[in-house]
Amino acid sequence: MLLDKDPYRCFMPYSPVAVPNGQGPLDGLTLGVKDLYDVVGYRTGSGCPIALAMSEVATTTAPAVQKLLDAGARFVGKTHTDELAWSMYGMNAHFGTPVNPAAPDRIPGGSSSGSAVAVAAGLCDIALGTDTGGSVRAPASFCRIWGIRPTHGRISLDGVQPLGRSYDTAGVFARDAGTLLRAMSVLLDDDGPTLDTPRMMRPVQMWDDVGEAQRAVLEGAFVDIPHQPLDNLYPDGIDALYETFLTTMSADAKRDIVPFIRASGMPTVRGIDGRAAAAEALTDEQAAIGRAARDTFRAHVDALLGADGVLMAPVSHDAPFRLDAPESVFDSYRHHAMRLLCVAGLAGLPQVVMPAGDVDGAPYGVSLIGPRGSDLSLIRLAHSLSAYTKQEIPA
Repeated sequence: MLLDKDPYRCFMPYSPVAVPNGQGPLDGLTLGVKDLYDVVGYRTGSGCPIALAMSEVATTTAPAVQKLLDAGARFVGKTHTDELAWSMYGMNAHFGTPVNPAAPDRIPGGSSSGSAVAVAAGLCDIALGTDTGGSVRAPASFCRIWGIRPTHGRISLDGVQPLGRSYDTAGVFARDAGTLLRAMSVLLDDDGPTLDTPRMMRPVQMWDDVGEAQRAVLEGAFVDIPHQPLDNLYPDGIDALYETFLTTMSADAKRDIVPFIRASGMPTVRGIDGRAAAAEALTDEQAAIGRAARDTFRAHVDALLGADGVLMAPVSHDAPFRLDAPESVFDSYRHHAMRLLCVAGLAGLPQVVMPAGDVDGAPYGVSLIGPRGSDLSLIRLAHSLSAYTKQEIPA
């Protein structure tokens, strides 16, 4: 960490190593990097003491990080993550839990908890996270900041610890849409669909999966925006769609992360133990059926959106829960949230999260899901609509 203080415990306490940066469109911005990305001069801990012990000091920097550095961003440290990035609460049994600046008594959201908290606390201007199942989108919503899960495969993940390669993406956090757009414009070419006259759609099945208070925030955020209801986002129902996500994610994990867990002999914390066991038990036939169902869903959503369709979507079913919540909440919350978060992941589409309001005294964000490759245009659209949310945070 290259900062003097870290009152929100969002940075890894590594010995400071200066990382050179260039000059360009990100001049004057500071950068935090999730500790899944290789950064020259640092080990990559992945939120896991054994992974950290086994890691060599990086001699090269992950391309996504390097692009931001070359464009002028100044690196200030590596940020906390859930162990192996395989959770969405932001709590790490080994390295602690960053403090959510927007709601100190609530979870910060993970697995990109450190990056989200660092941005929300003003300790850096932009931060890199990763989003496999919701690890940028959930903490952005929970910490009242902006974030994006980009179109799958558009940003290089070379030099990044994988979790599930057919879902892993490199996402970015910022406190305002303008800064998010500056950073993403460095990472992506602006060659996707242009959403100048978007068809705004309200996915009825997603909105029906949230409570009354959450729906009120959604309605307030998108009030007066002309739109049409969409009632066939998932023809087979949300339960079948979520099962497809669980199956395909388990198949990825069986290949990408479970071998490390078993070969290293690392003790598995509650949650990871069950997910690792489920991944190992998955058969090739089950994985193939899941991938076929995902392909069908992806084609279905592409057809619904075309080049100009945009979903006005909830991020999660609820605001972040309290750190002292009962065990039953820890067991159930993830599954409820993932029913909504899995839509963009399964479809491989970009999703931009923006602050919108509060539920039970804690932040509750809303989002836009756009066509494949529309990432930058989707941020611009979200920015233009943020006047409705009345929650834009100044840079």
